[in-house]
Amino acid sequence: MPAPPVGRTPSNGGPVPDVNDAMCPSRAILEHITSRWGVLVLAALLDRSYRFSELRRQVGGVSEKMLAQTLQTLERDGFVDRDAKPVIPPRVDYALTPLGREAAEQVWSLARWSERQVDTVREARAAYDEARA
Repeated sequence: MPAPPVGRTPSNGGPVPDVNDAMCPSRAILEHITSRWGVLVLAALLDRSYRFSELRRQVGGVSEKMLAQTLQTLERDGFVDRDAKPVIPPRVDYALTPLGREAAEQVWSLARWSERQVDTVREARAAYDEARA
């Protein structure tokens, strides 16, 4: 394993996280926040908190099962807060934690960049496909 970068020390006394290391736990975190549904859920929650059904409508195309799994994963990782209110009928709201807000801002910036690059990528794909035909 390479030496830790100068000035960085692990907070728990273990090795410094390195996303390029196949066993680094940061890879799972990266996978959770950059999955298709992870990005879209985090981005939606940047605006405000949502109830499950509202969030499902906001994140077009996500199934109930995938949204539930994504929210559970993001909650477990500390990015999303699930607030279940003891009322009839039950009310559950989902909101970003401070850590979740930070992650959401990062991935939403990348998502917005990808929106701006759609035409450029389409042109590159067409050129690639034409060169191979």
